[in-house]
Amino acid sequence: NRGPINKGELWVNFLSCHKTQQSLLSSASGYSNYRGVLNWCVVMLVLSNARLFLENLLRYGILVDPIQVISLFLNDPYSWPAACLVIGRFNVKTLAVPLCLSLSAQGSFTELVGFLVHCTNMAVMLTFPAAVVLLVPSVTPVGGVFVLGTYTILFLKLYSYKDVNMWCRELSTVKAKKLARSLSCPSGQTLNGGDRQVCYPGNLTIRDMYYFVFAPTLCYELNFPRSPNIRMSFLLRRLFEMVRKYLIFLLSFHQWMIPIIQSSMKPLEDMDLSRMTERLLRLAVPNHLMWLMFFYWFFHSSLNFTAELLRFGDRQFYKDWWNSESVTYFWQNWNIPVHKWCLRHFYKPLLRRGFSKKVSQSAVFFLSAFFHEYLVSVPLRMFRLWAFMGMMAQLPLAWFVGHFLRGNYGNAAVWISIIIGQPFAVLMYVHDYYVLHYRQEAD
Repeated sequence: NRGPINKGELWVNFLSCHKTQQSLLSSASGYSNYRGVLNWCVVMLVLSNARLFLENLLRYGILVDPIQVISLFLNDPYSWPAACLVIGRFNVKTLAVPLCLSLSAQGSFTELVGFLVHCTNMAVMLTFPAAVVLLVPSVTPVGGVFVLGTYTILFLKLYSYKDVNMWCRELSTVKAKKLARSLSCPSGQTLNGGDRQVCYPGNLTIRDMYYFVFAPTLCYELNFPRSPNIRMSFLLRRLFEMVRKYLIFLLSFHQWMIPIIQSSMKPLEDMDLSRMTERLLRLAVPNHLMWLMFFYWFFHSSLNFTAELLRFGDRQFYKDWWNSESVTYFWQNWNIPVHKWCLRHFYKPLLRRGFSKKVSQSAVFFLSAFFHEYLVSVPLRMFRLWAFMGMMAQLPLAWFVGHFLRGNYGNAAVWISIIIGQPFAVLMYVHDYYVLHYRQEAD
């Protein structure tokens, strides 16, 4: 079928074994399958960290102490100020907001009075827990972070709750006829999960408020997307991941990070630049791995567990931030709930008020820097502004990466800023905390 064999061509093919082609590692070859190289990197990473783990055990022994873990949360086992503050004041603030908005919707007080009540409530929500953490000695730094983190989340949620209900109230008063057609709920209309659709002001209920408070989102809406049912297998997998990651996190912190931090105090006090750099690089690896574990534990396991339990349908808590080629792309995609809140309730309102995009972006970073410092300095009872300056430094870094680095170089710059920037701030805070508390006691 192939026809007669040409002996001349056969001899030419037999004698020649070369042709014009590029090496696989050359960019001109177009080769892109580096799966084996990626596997090699993973194997080398595992072997390198296994060596560090064995070296750590041989040098320090087993450092994990369950009693010490408990003491991070409680100084006095019979006095739980952090938990009492969260449970008591948390519920008071949560119940007050729908009550005030319901009275405002009924016309019981003016818009100005409602605005003043809301501003007072939001201000007290940030200042009162901070005052308790600063003034009550039995509140530990970890307990303080838990309290302030809880109230910060509640602050952002209630701000969104107020905004959305204000928008609905404005529509109901200014465009009553259009509202009757666009936001009315015909009887029997249901959502995807079988739940009845809610309309303003029918959403101003305690049940609706508490669902939003515990839902894994910071942005309120009258009708959240709902999943049809709760998958028990999915729920148990996420729960197992949460417990496993939490135990690995504590083990890594006690066994790996604490010895490095303790050995870094002397170089920091002596201002030994070379030793400080060496300690910073040593701390970068465990700190970064713990940050990755925290990301997976919180944004994937915990938020998916909560979403499944509440049948919350929107599960996009993060995007592909690991492919970030710019600093702005990273901050827009690694924490979707916060990004949505900033975009909806802070960035776009500033644009509507006539501010430029650069000013609005700077304001968003300033707000984020404030809350980062709030969540670190207040629990530690010292104000050094390292977290604030670290966040504000993202602005010039974003400009530099966006103008001078592209593609893989930009992605590498983002990774370097994450891996090196965080342990630097950790060392600064630990050093200042050590000098402020332990060295003064020794003197």
